Amino acid sequence: MASKQAVHMKHGQGETSYARNSSFQKAEQNRMKPLIEEVITDLCSSTSTLLHGKIVIADLGCSSGPNALALVSTAINAIHNHCLQLQQPPPEIFVLLNDLPDTDFNTVVKSLVTLRQSKNPVVVTGVAPGSFYERLFTSNSLHVVCASNSLQWLSKAPEDLTRNRIPAFDIDEHARREMLPMVREAYEQQFRKDFKLFLELRAKELVSGGRMVISLVGTRSDVIASKFSLFPGIVAQILSVMVAEGVIDKAKFDSFYVPLHGPSIEEVREIIKEEGSFLIKEMRVHDPTAEMNIALSSPSKFVNNLIALFEPIIVQHFGEVMDEFVRAAELHWSLDVDGSLREERVRTSRAMLVVSLTKA
Repeated sequence: MASKQAVHMKHGQGETSYARNSSFQKAEQNRMKPLIEEVITDLCSSTSTLLHGKIVIADLGCSSGPNALALVSTAINAIHNHCLQLQQPPPEIFVLLNDLPDTDFNTVVKSLVTLRQSKNPVVVTGVAPGSFYERLFTSNSLHVVCASNSLQWLSKAPEDLTRNRIPAFDIDEHARREMLPMVREAYEQQFRKDFKLFLELRAKELVSGGRMVISLVGTRSDVIASKFSLFPGIVAQILSVMVAEGVIDKAKFDSFYVPLHGPSIEEVREIIKEEGSFLIKEMRVHDPTAEMNIALSSPSKFVNNLIALFEPIIVQHFGEVMDEFVRAAELHWSLDVDGSLREERVRTSRAMLVVSLTKA
């Protein structure tokens, strides 16, 4: 099982880096912009916010590359536009970026320096390394929390599977189909536990009436996926070929778990209501098919996206096997003559979920 530190995107600016293979994530950040702008308008119109003269904004799971500043930049621009329209002096703005310690924070810090030198200066910036499944900030200190394409990543693989040595993706298809309900339930329970904790922690850190806008990869409500989640399922299929070739050990494969779960909008709504710290202002579901088509449109894009997302966790578990993984992945794409990858996209029915919340 991968540690928390392994769940980060691939560093750098190279061809297979997350920075060069994150158009899917960027598209979802663009869809979040209207909700973030609405949140900022509400906060800037609030007497209590204006009284204190400052707004603290945190992006949790910011990663690195061109997307790292997208959400906070949207918030900053909305603040200045609102104040300019009303001819008010802008509040002091404090921007905080968070991700796991192994994230490429050198690149993130350089981006923050650029942000501070922009035409809309930010008074203070900072980074907060750590898991967002832990406390990160002082009580009642944040006004806005954003999190994009990150909450589908769990704090760890489901304990029911790891403790009982149940593979998340059994090589034997019959066994895999038999175990699928148990595997899916284990992932659902781990997501429920993690998401509730996330909400509890953020409720402590947000001021009264503080706002949160989150997006995550989910599953359409009207369809139950017949197989494993799309990209982890593809990775497992590729790794299973490497097992058959003797490149990696089967026991090692059976103990490999991707800590990733795509919930339905009903799951998300139910957990928020059950936890009780937040009121749901708005929920949206987007179809990411167009972005997925681009990600799977050529062998290079297909392989680069897999590497950008999963190389760190694969290497930590299996060692230096990426050359063999790339070869097997290219073969997997080239053998898709019957369009099974396209069919898999339909079966898994991915959806992007966006939620705007107010601290109760």
